[in-house]
Amino acid sequence: MEISEAKKIWAEVKAELRTILPDHAFYPWVNAMETTGCEDNKFRLITVHAMAPQIIRSNYYQKFINAFKKITDKDYDFGIFYDDEFAKQYEKAKKKESSKPKSLNTSEEEQENILKENLAKMQSSNLNLKYKFENFVVGDNSEFTYALAQNVAKKPAQKYNPLFIYGASGLGKTHIMQAIGQYILFNTKLKVKYIKTEEYVNELIKSIQEVSNKNNVMETFRQKYRSVDVLLIDDIQFIESKKRTMDEIFHTFDHLLEKNKQVVITSDRLPADIPGLPARLQTRFEKGVMTEITPPDFETRVAILKKLAEQENINANFDVFEYIANSFVNNVRELEGAFNKVRAYCDIYQKELTLELAQKVLGNDVKKKEITLAKIAQDTAQYYGVTVDDFKGPSRSQRISNARQVAVYLSREITGASFEQIAEFFNKKHPTMVYSYEKVKKEAALDNPITDDIKKLKREIKG
Repeated sequence: MEISEAKKIWAEVKAELRTILPDHAFYPWVNAMETTGCEDNKFRLITVHAMAPQIIRSNYYQKFINAFKKITDKDYDFGIFYDDEFAKQYEKAKKKESSKPKSLNTSEEEQENILKENLAKMQSSNLNLKYKFENFVVGDNSEFTYALAQNVAKKPAQKYNPLFIYGASGLGKTHIMQAIGQYILFNTKLKVKYIKTEEYVNELIKSIQEVSNKNNVMETFRQKYRSVDVLLIDDIQFIESKKRTMDEIFHTFDHLLEKNKQVVITSDRLPADIPGLPARLQTRFEKGVMTEITPPDFETRVAILKKLAEQENINANFDVFEYIANSFVNNVRELEGAFNKVRAYCDIYQKELTLELAQKVLGNDVKKKEITLAKIAQDTAQYYGVTVDDFKGPSRSQRISNARQVAVYLSREITGASFEQIAEFFNKKHPTMVYSYEKVKKEAALDNPITDDIKKLKREIKG
């Protein structure tokens, strides 16, 4: 395509985007964009803002695609690239313009300043642009949690405080939590802070180490998390057995809740299941409302895949989504990983996404059928020379007990089932299942013979 034609199309597309994008998105990020041409049905757009590619891709990709389609009646794609020379020219022009008398219409400048302020807040809040309510696919497994999260986002600290979200890894807890933060950040003037528990622990250790060299270093650390309006703390289970961290968390939570500030927590288990968690901290976590996210059902997995394909402008028949959804059943993260692997293959080799291609690319990654607690128990029992009835029976034999503990650990790790579900299957008490899981987890981390057993069993169970 001739550059003149590309520029003409882009001017019309930009005019269309002006009508469908909010001012705070169009003026700072889109208005200054230019095109340097179009090759292979893909427009090359250059920008003066280094973060524009990420922001547009995360938030407005489909609106761009729709605008190109409306103007040209063709399926054009686009790429956005930061151009340093273009940025310098743009800044010179802006300085020259700013030296002139101000006009009465300052909406563009005001909108740009607002967005820059919001972007600065997002960076200081440690939030990821891609995690928002609009791109979270809601299913039966997450419907209640999603509703609670939206309520908290729209009315922070008014009703559900703290909000405690729990469930196995890879189910969307972090997405929901950060969506709350992002909504509050862009719709209120409240100060938001997101932190992973491991990062919090590392910061605390560093502050303790620096106490002897700097004055008020601990006070600075504490105020960083006690001066916010909304605290989002991820994977709280990692505070287990860390007494100093537990003390700091307790006083921080106490301070925030007394000041009527919103707290949102995620964990892979209930507070009662976190080893060594003091009663005073457990009651703080349980004070508001606790909600679980479970593995998505088939329909939700298909919906997630369709959403991913839509975001990447990829067309595929239902049989592709059905195949991937039936093959990766345990969590959202592995489902997205499978889709991304297939998409990458299509990009590199310029292939269409078909069922045959998906089967070829995923190969041994595919889990041919859903792995159940019964299968895990059966394979583990066979490996150790016992029976599933032994697992469920009253025997206290060390041989049976050790094998059952491994089966419990694998049940939690592979399926993401709750401890309540595992306890019901093995006909045991809930605390016993928590103890079994933690015991094997610690032993496996020491690289002793049980580590090899677990690796062999995982291969056997997954097929």
